[in-house]
Amino acid sequence: MLFREVIGQEEVKKKFLLEVKENRIPHAQLICGPEGVGKLPLAIAYARYILCTNHTEEDACGVCPSCVKLNKLAHPDLHFVFPIVKKKSGKDVVCDDYIKEWRNFVLNNAYFSQNHWLNEMGAENAQAIIYAKESDEIVRKLSLKSSEGGYKVMIIWLPEKMNAVCANKLLKMLEEPPAKTVFLLVSENPDLMLSTILSRTQRINVRNIEEESIAVALKKNFGLTEQDAQTIAHASNGNFIRAMETIHLNEETKLFFDLFVSLMRLSYQRKIREMKAWSEQLAGMGRERQKNFLEYAQRMIRENFIFNFHRNELTYMNIDELNFASRFAPFINERNVEEMMEELSLAQQHIEQNVNAKMVFFDFSLKMIVLLKQ
Repeated sequence: MLFREVIGQEEVKKKFLLEVKENRIPHAQLICGPEGVGKLPLAIAYARYILCTNHTEEDACGVCPSCVKLNKLAHPDLHFVFPIVKKKSGKDVVCDDYIKEWRNFVLNNAYFSQNHWLNEMGAENAQAIIYAKESDEIVRKLSLKSSEGGYKVMIIWLPEKMNAVCANKLLKMLEEPPAKTVFLLVSENPDLMLSTILSRTQRINVRNIEEESIAVALKKNFGLTEQDAQTIAHASNGNFIRAMETIHLNEETKLFFDLFVSLMRLSYQRKIREMKAWSEQLAGMGRERQKNFLEYAQRMIRENFIFNFHRNELTYMNIDELNFASRFAPFINERNVEEMMEELSLAQQHIEQNVNAKMVFFDFSLKMIVLLKQ
């Protein structure tokens, strides 16, 4: 991943380039922002620029020995840490046990969600975390001398998923970092991290990608017409992952849409038995997918509420969602929208706390009966 391959985010790119040019690279940076805005691609492009032995004013050269290794994400001075699940053997695992899958996955498409990675690992119902054992690997790798005689870079994707033991050991390394070592923490929920870690990193907020940049990328990568590219870019609301899913509506997005529509219809019709079956279907999914569904439901409630104002430029839904909203949106209004969002947020909190999922979803569906009538 080169800077020129990162979609938009020119301001952040300029910041990274300037840090290297002026030889004032911070030892720890927290690159945070919402899903799909290119945080990981930015981190990889920045790491490549740091490690490149013949970079230009604007980008890595792409052809030096360092860049050749980075073309396969196999540079000995670039290390990755990311959430993983235990393998079927049940033995303790570290990120290197998944490094081959990780490299292939990122190289095929650096814009992906946590759930895409879970599917790649075959996680099923397991929750991915960064285990305590990983802290020993971090210390071991960064205690070694640089293979190329320059910097060592460690990219930690979703550091908020770190086990408490691992997080505390990382904190010690951030307090006394090895010489010429750069930590790049790529986070979507920095508030879940230790405050002491946050205080020892330089925070970089990555905003939504500009619509025009997404449209250009869609035309280049998928051969879309100008009009289709602009329409999808707008609907993506700055999220390139969502833009790609609009083109190739993946199975999970379709499933979430069908589940949402089903719940609203069953709740409106007060079909309690079917609502119970709906809850059991959700309960059979993994915790991560349950949380993802609740996030999707929050987005749909918000979009349907805005749809009532007839301001197309403020609406970010695909064709199927828009067709449903044309009939459903009037049921989401100023009398119930706030309480609906609160109930969804509460359900998400309960799922994160490992409350019985069947109870959480059935309780929520029952509350929808009352709220939809307001």
